[in-house]
Amino acid sequence: MTGKIITVTQQKGGSGKTTLAAHIAVACAKNRHLKTAILDTDPQGSLGRWFMARKEHANGSGPDMTFRTASAWGARYEAQALAEEHDIVVIDTPPKMGVDGRPAIETADLVVIPVAPSPVDLWATEPTIEMTRGEKKPSLMVLNRANQRARLTGEIAQALKELGTTAAETMIGNRIIFASCMGDGRSVMESQRSGLAAREILELTHEIVMSLKQQAPR
Repeated sequence: MTGKIITVTQQKGGSGKTTLAAHIAVACAKNRHLKTAILDTDPQGSLGRWFMARKEHANGSGPDMTFRTASAWGARYEAQALAEEHDIVVIDTPPKMGVDGRPAIETADLVVIPVAPSPVDLWATEPTIEMTRGEKKPSLMVLNRANQRARLTGEIAQALKELGTTAAETMIGNRIIFASCMGDGRSVMESQRSGLAAREILELTHEIVMSLKQQAPR
């Protein structure tokens, strides 16, 4: 059976897209024991640098995921090839991708759209939502880098639901540990297993996997 493809995308920079993609991949590979591949289509190559740091800190045990890069237009081919041999493929996309990023959405089984809790970020999400709808792909909006106690966070969470899209029940908090663990190729599940950040990622990944299981096979 062909694996499932998760595309993490957002037109606006600063949404925490790459960090979220890396953490979803680790949660799938290490916590849910799924054969996982990550595909970096962002020219900045941040996910690739994280993966190389992870490989260097593996102490000879070898990588726990497959890593590939591709141009935005090559995303569909590379992702589908990886899906033949993996349970999950996570694609990281460039910000401001425009139509060049369409192949990564076209090939997705689920499009994950991180949104920082601000009106500007919410407005910037609209083109991504429209592209996803145009391709008739299921999407999951994720409130990311959120201060759950802030009034604005609640207002943006409500606004996401009013967009007519599916919003994740899990919010990902604005926590320094996300940035610090990425620097050495780790995830919050490895740096602070019992922390709130790890729990949030695991709960979000559970939502994602459940959404994928509800879909018909390719």
